[in-house]
Amino acid sequence: MTGLLVTVAPTGAETAKADCPQLPTTLEELVSTAGECEAAGARMIHVHIRDADHRPTLDLTRLTDTVQALRERTDLIVQLSTGGSVHDPLEERLKVLDAAPDACSLTMGTTNFGDDVFSNPWPFVTELYQLTQERRVVPEFELFDLGHVASLRRLLDRFGLPYGGRVHVDFVLGVPGGMPGTAQALVSAVTALPPEVTSWSATGVGRTTLPVMLAALSMDGHLRVGMEDVLTLRRGVPVEHNRQLVDRAVEAGRLAQREPLTPADARSLLGLP
Repeated sequence: MTGLLVTVAPTGAETAKADCPQLPTTLEELVSTAGECEAAGARMIHVHIRDADHRPTLDLTRLTDTVQALRERTDLIVQLSTGGSVHDPLEERLKVLDAAPDACSLTMGTTNFGDDVFSNPWPFVTELYQLTQERRVVPEFELFDLGHVASLRRLLDRFGLPYGGRVHVDFVLGVPGGMPGTAQALVSAVTALPPEVTSWSATGVGRTTLPVMLAALSMDGHLRVGMEDVLTLRRGVPVEHNRQLVDRAVEAGRLAQREPLTPADARSLLGLP
């Protein structure tokens, strides 16, 4: 396909509402943001949720309500984060699939995450992957490191293709402790992908957003953008709403002669019915 899949990650688990009041943390804020981003050209939403005090949570009732609300009011592919926050226990992260999303993130290994450690030991990765196959949830393999690319090859060799038969990965670059957010790093990572991979996207965190975006477009990759990953449009100019980041990604895609995928084509790309 020559079209562009834009995924929006509007909230994340790192930024506090008190530090960034425009961050969508309530259900109504999230659903409203989703609708705006869909109108701008996003086709998938990567979801973290917050509790009544705006703190990251994996509460199953809240997750289920969020999936239902997004399906009722948008046509976006609903992808729940199984990463949660770096402090969430592994057993709680496995239960995210009980909310029956269309898709989920699946990080392919442990990585340093700033001053913290984002734990994804191999037994957890394999258990989560087999659950996605059983529950008919499409995984997006999150790759923070070249070692994660090698782990993906190992996973596919041992457990076969995911539900839907397509293998979609997202490179996350620019996290302190992971791959640097440079074109050179992205080229190396893409070159190392196993042949089963059918599509990939890239995310540049913080000031690496634009270099990663432009490098990904130059190699026919797709894009993930959103306030989970960056809070400024340029130095000293804060993001006021996620739609600004989707608008910029769509505009960059059009410069590369790539229009946003239709909702049907986005689902086909990922192997979703």
